[in-house]
Amino acid sequence: MVIPSEPTRLNKLVRQVREKGRSLRQGGLDSRNTNQIGLLPSEGWRQRNYQFLRNIVIPSMFAQRVGNARSSGIVLAESLDHVTWIGHATFLVQLGGRNILIDPNWAMWHSIIKRVRRPGLVLDQLPEIDLILVTHAHHDHLHLKSLEKIAQGQPILVPRGVGKLVQRYHVNAIEMDWWDDYSLGDLRVTFTPARHWGARYVHDVHRGFGGYAIESSDRTLFHCGDSAAFEGFEEIGKQFDIDLALMPIGAYEAPSGREVHMNPEEAVNAFVALGATGMVPMHFGSFPLGGEPMHEPLERLVYHAGGLGLSHRIHVLHEGKPLDFSQIRRHEQFIR
Repeated sequence: MVIPSEPTRLNKLVRQVREKGRSLRQGGLDSRNTNQIGLLPSEGWRQRNYQFLRNIVIPSMFAQRVGNARSSGIVLAESLDHVTWIGHATFLVQLGGRNILIDPNWAMWHSIIKRVRRPGLVLDQLPEIDLILVTHAHHDHLHLKSLEKIAQGQPILVPRGVGKLVQRYHVNAIEMDWWDDYSLGDLRVTFTPARHWGARYVHDVHRGFGGYAIESSDRTLFHCGDSAAFEGFEEIGKQFDIDLALMPIGAYEAPSGREVHMNPEEAVNAFVALGATGMVPMHFGSFPLGGEPMHEPLERLVYHAGGLGLSHRIHVLHEGKPLDFSQIRRHEQFIR
């Protein structure tokens, strides 16, 4: 066995540093991924950041948290399929007799960003989790301290390049590329494209990002992850008969000026492109991550959906209160 010499290791490190420097000078873009959004801010970013701190972040730091966590254990019958919004992009999905946790985040702070609504479920009283899904490595979607409390050897699906972040917890990390699928009993989980970026820090732009389609024998749920508007939603809709789409509607006024999230109108349009039966809004109300007022995303969603005659297909959830999948189908059959 040949042990690389120190100069060889040094040369490899130098090449890696140069490659990262070249990538950052190009705005963190990956030529192999046309859906990746660059890291460079648009003109006026200093003023937007000042206004974001002054008008959104600092007032929220002194605001009283609202909401109450459900603490009853939430163990449901295997014959029933439910989805429970915990807050932000975190969901407990109970499908086909399995408990699936998506983007686990019970953090009360992300640096100076305060969580203004409490998580809807008590972390220590979750049912046994069979599978964990992580859409990308951003701190508000992959909260490592939350994951540490949940990880008990069950498989965790992550995008390509994210596995090393979670291996310290001795989890069965499975890295996914777009359209890869994973089976757990009768369930099939497919990693789907998005338009976003996956870097946890500025220098690690190689990390992947996306969403998940979860299929049981008779139901399909789609979690969008984070995404800007893009044409890929139509293709995802062609691949899956989606009963319920979990769509992000907040943080669209990015202080950087980058178009990295959908606004409510774009989220509804993406929902229509998916051809899904019902939509649940997410990624709003928990953390002040955008320059828009905290109340605005939901108001714009309700107004736009009403204008399109889609109000009956939008399900606004309260944190911790399960939505029964059968209610969606009964409701849709009734209105058709």
